[in-house]
Amino acid sequence: MSAKFEFIDAQKAHYPITKMCEWAQVSTSGFYEWRGRPTSATARWRVHLGRLIEAIFDDSDRTYGYRRIHAALARQGEHCSPEVVRGLMRELDLVACQPRPWRPTTTLTGDTGAIPDLLNRDFTADAPGAKLVGDITYIPTWQGWVYLATVIDCHTKACIGYAMAEHMRAELVIDALQMAARNYQLVSRNCRRLTRRCCQPACGRSPPRL
Repeated sequence: MSAKFEFIDAQKAHYPITKMCEWAQVSTSGFYEWRGRPTSATARWRVHLGRLIEAIFDDSDRTYGYRRIHAALARQGEHCSPEVVRGLMRELDLVACQPRPWRPTTTLTGDTGAIPDLLNRDFTADAPGAKLVGDITYIPTWQGWVYLATVIDCHTKACIGYAMAEHMRAELVIDALQMAARNYQLVSRNCRRLTRRCCQPACGRSPPRL
């Protein structure tokens, strides 16, 4: 019965109270009697808890679900069940942002043809700039996925070039290699071969001359 009265009270600015009482099959006198009652301790506690839940939800950039909010409330000394938090979030229309159902991939489907192992699994080098290796990975951010390409010198094991972009096209690898070429003295022939190894099978692009 209280749920019906609460709904009528919330909608009284839009519809006549008498009509809503008739539609909800409750008496008008019962509604006014309910309104005249003092607020119960439980109702006041739920209002207080709802404000805390909204604050925690907003502080999390609207990403926390009811379990994490329940844990945050417990750390603040507010004790309640997870289902109470879940119900209040539903009443307050607080819906956590859901992760995207897909995940980016740094590999392409299909047969790209035989790719020679130019290093023969030997990741050592006698001098800087003689052998380079690299990789592409992706990083989740608040605004989506960003792809990171790196270039590592096999002699020093240092990352000597990198690039970031919202795509994993050939330009991403080329930018990382060009950064390495600007900042370090490289052996041109080997660099060209490794660039060709990285870009051509997946992208069909010729490597830049470094």
